[in-house]
Amino acid sequence: MRFFLRSLFAVSLLSLTALPVQAEQLPLDHPCAALVKKYLTAVVQQDWKTASQMLVPSSLERRQRETVNIIKSAPTMSDEENMLAGYNVKGVSELEKMSPQEFYQVDREAWHKKLKLTPEATKRKQETLKVIVLGLVQEKDKGYVHATVRTSQETLTDKIEELFLISFITDPANPKNYLISPEMKDRPVITPLDGSAPKEN
Repeated sequence: MRFFLRSLFAVSLLSLTALPVQAEQLPLDHPCAALVKKYLTAVVQQDWKTASQMLVPSSLERRQRETVNIIKSAPTMSDEENMLAGYNVKGVSELEKMSPQEFYQVDREAWHKKLKLTPEATKRKQETLKVIVLGLVQEKDKGYVHATVRTSQETLTDKIEELFLISFITDPANPKNYLISPEMKDRPVITPLDGSAPKEN
């Protein structure tokens, strides 16, 4: 019995020491706090150009590629035309020729046209937007920063509150800047092992 208790204590101690602290709480004056407010404000203002510049380029490229492939696989020409409706293009080839940032802009514009919000409702949402950064945590070994954010806005009939987790990575082109990685919470992050072929997410 005494041996069992000693063994159990040793295992418990080992499990505690084997869990290194990888996350660090960041102050709310960290640059990512201002960036997340700027990004969400741009989204509600439908300033897609500003928003596109704050997102990881590879994420925009993936979204463009996946959307183009879906449209190309449409079973009929009529289905393809329906998918292209709202993009204001003559064919899928025009979407392919766009930069990822340009595609993001027309894609978001097409999406919001489908919502059919009245100008009054859109204006009310923009005027009443509140963004509260609840906390920032950094994964030091990876360089990720995760922001927990509460937003509030009103339509003509309702108040809408949402809770977001928004992740940042350092900008490969400028390590002093951060970019939003919108897929980090929705897709696995896949890193090829040494000697293996690169894989797409």
